[in-house]
Amino acid sequence: MKNRNKSLLYYIYCALGEKSGKNNKEADRIALIRLLMFLSIFVTNAFIVFNAVRTHIIPKEPQPIKCIIVSNSGGLQSVSIV
Repeated sequence: MKNRNKSLLYYIYCALGEKSGKNNKEADRIALIRLLMFLSIFVTNAFIVFNAVRTHIIPKEPQPIKCIIVSNSGGLQSVSIV
């Protein structure tokens, strides 16, 4: 039976890898480094997903389109921007 006093975050923290190091202090440092690596990867992926959603799913307001019309009639060339 698992200890009920430990939270879900503690079990996620423990699942990052096996305990390694020569003593408990070194094992705690290694676990902290693993946690920082996991958090940086998680935050980076969250920003990547946010950017994909922002650019591909959330609609933007349409921008006006400028057209350049060049006509050559009777030897004269005219340019108009619509």
